[in-house]
Amino acid sequence: MRFDHPVGIAAAAAWLPPGRSSAEDAVARRAIRAAQARELAHPSLPDAGEVGAPDMAVNAAVEALRMAGADAADVGSVFHAWMYYQGHDLWSPAHYIAGRIGASAALPVGIQQVCNGGSTAVELAAVRLAAADGKDYALVTTADRFGGPGFDRWTADYGVAYGDAGTALLLHAPGETPDPLLLHAVATVAVPELEAMHRGDDPFGAAARTHRDTVDMRATKRAYLRRHGRDGFAATNERCVREVATEALREAGLRPGDPRVRCAVLPRFGARTLADSWRPILAEVVGAELIDPGRGTGHLGAGDAVAGVADLLRRGTLAPGEYALVFSAGAGFTWSCLVVQAAG
Repeated sequence: MRFDHPVGIAAAAAWLPPGRSSAEDAVARRAIRAAQARELAHPSLPDAGEVGAPDMAVNAAVEALRMAGADAADVGSVFHAWMYYQGHDLWSPAHYIAGRIGASAALPVGIQQVCNGGSTAVELAAVRLAAADGKDYALVTTADRFGGPGFDRWTADYGVAYGDAGTALLLHAPGETPDPLLLHAVATVAVPELEAMHRGDDPFGAAARTHRDTVDMRATKRAYLRRHGRDGFAATNERCVREVATEALREAGLRPGDPRVRCAVLPRFGARTLADSWRPILAEVVGAELIDPGRGTGHLGAGDAVAGVADLLRRGTLAPGEYALVFSAGAGFTWSCLVVQAAG
């Protein structure tokens, strides 16, 4: 999706808790083997302890508003995305976040598209903002806490380890005060039949964690791969990474190898997963530096893309006029790419 007029990104922030869960400890308690720890290449992961996921989103949102010099009263919508349990049953974390930051006039919306929820929320918020009267902000937040007893951040999945964080991105109506970044396009590709990789052979349960005491994506993936084999998913993933990157460039009016594209920001997966499934394809299609921001954070659930944008701003990666492609992917499966440009 290309926006006729780029949508401003007034600010983006990521809030990481001070606590850490170390790979060394995970190996010592025999949750993972030393070889697996080396393949993941995360020395440690942010651990929120008792801090609730929505409160991490509130912390990130407050920081984003501060960075932009914006008033929460001017936020017209709050789109909150998450992957894992938010702390209460039958409850809206989006409304909680809006209330806590003082966005009393905002429309709160929850997005539960698993790991790709952040990118989806950015796309939906930008579309709503672009269609509005140009007088407000749209806030995107994400937050996930991958703690016990229901989730083991080191063992729940193959090739991915999970870190806790809240993220926030503040979108600004086109034509308003210049913003540090511009959102030109969002490309998304989905393959719905791959939902079975996170369902496996399990029947539908009556409540959460009916089948197992802890979330075990390895079990459902094993069941899927026994039935369908590994080659099909590998080929589909390669095709979709290539397609979403190509579409993102095309929608933004760019070409492979365009010198204006400064970098591509990778999703925060394990190092071997990126080396096998992402780096070779993006190196060929994008032809720009590949940035891997996830060694110290792990996969942030729904927050990878927003955290990637926050890193670009915090580090001052882009010179005026330069572009970055920010990638994410999640169960379903869905792949997305945000195309952002530094104002100048």
